[in-house]
Amino acid sequence: MKRSSRSPAGRLLYAQSGGVTAVINATAAGVIEAARASGVQVYAAHNGILGALREELIDTSKEPTAAIAALRHTPGGAFGSCRYKLKSLEANRAEYERLIDVLRAHDIRWFLYNGGNDSADTALKISQLGKAMGYDIRCIGVPKTVDNDLAVTDCCPGFGSVAKYTAVATLEASLDVASMADTSTKVFILEVMGRHAGWIAAAAGLAGEGADAPPHLILFPERVFDEEAFLAKVKATVERVGWCTVVASEGIRNKEGQFLAEAGTRDAFGHAQLGGVAPVLAALVKEKLGYKYHWALPDYLQRSARHLASKTDADQAYAVGKAAVEYALAGQNAVMPVIVRTSDAPYRWKIESAPLAKIANREKKMPASFFTRDGFGITAAARRYLAPLIQGEAPPPYGKDGLPKYVQLKNVAVGKKLPPFKP
Repeated sequence: MKRSSRSPAGRLLYAQSGGVTAVINATAAGVIEAARASGVQVYAAHNGILGALREELIDTSKEPTAAIAALRHTPGGAFGSCRYKLKSLEANRAEYERLIDVLRAHDIRWFLYNGGNDSADTALKISQLGKAMGYDIRCIGVPKTVDNDLAVTDCCPGFGSVAKYTAVATLEASLDVASMADTSTKVFILEVMGRHAGWIAAAAGLAGEGADAPPHLILFPERVFDEEAFLAKVKATVERVGWCTVVASEGIRNKEGQFLAEAGTRDAFGHAQLGGVAPVLAALVKEKLGYKYHWALPDYLQRSARHLASKTDADQAYAVGKAAVEYALAGQNAVMPVIVRTSDAPYRWKIESAPLAKIANREKKMPASFFTRDGFGITAAARRYLAPLIQGEAPPPYGKDGLPKYVQLKNVAVGKKLPPFKP
């Protein structure tokens, strides 16, 4: 890649972290296109921060312009992602020193980490370490999470698309159940992601409005699960409507604070692994009420459904990537580009810079004003917040075979300069 004589010295390293989304690659496109426009070469870390530790870097300058542009409509993580949380500097200084060694060896002066709460913490730690070790590195956290639980930002890129998928799936499945309820399924349960915050479950509420419209019950992690109240509501709904749709966050808990579906294992971040709350609820409905049921777990489908992405979400995902590069090249450090809502109707937004210290390891839950009095639905205030985020369609191009045309990058590896390292 040729640089103009006025282009800044050094390279930029971009990495994707955590669970991917339908639009995280749109952010990657924003990063790479903005950097190219400024004459800066972009390396990508293969499989997130692990790629940086292992010195497994990808030279994005080997990709043609059309391939980078196609990332805007391609789901998944183009460079690979990971779930790996760096320990404190005191607990594992060797890891941090290795990161600085890799950055220095490849003349990397800007590091952009695209992820959620833990990723914001990683970017903050590396920015602090650079100062401590005398290496000039500017670190920018780039927002991404379907959970919509990052502090400061109005919403998180990735959420709008999973919210749209959830609302559409709830609507379509409910029409199916209603068609067969007389002689078949009476209760349908859809389990969605959301360990501590119920934003995705809340989005299902956009599928309908009114006591008889689905979803008839939404179960949120912010509300203690009351078995008696749940069963009474399901029973009353079936008796009145003839059937009942329930949408449940994976992270709902009982009054003792235990996950209803805890599997007894932990993930790489130390979070409890959940085994599926939908079958637990379905068994309860069958045992206590005797209704025939069906349940569904969209799992990865809800976060990878690029064919049903929200245009608002895709636009915001690209915008934060572009802004991250602009902030980095302007000399900002330990910040994140966040989305600021300036109007509900018509919906308007802008991007601003916020300190990572106010975002890292903080979790934004749904406000009390978003829950109906009985705790099983969303209020008008919640609808005003959620509705603009699912607006617009941004379908991928389709081929003659009827399938979306997604891009697969060449991901040409950069030559290694350091001895191997095993984190």
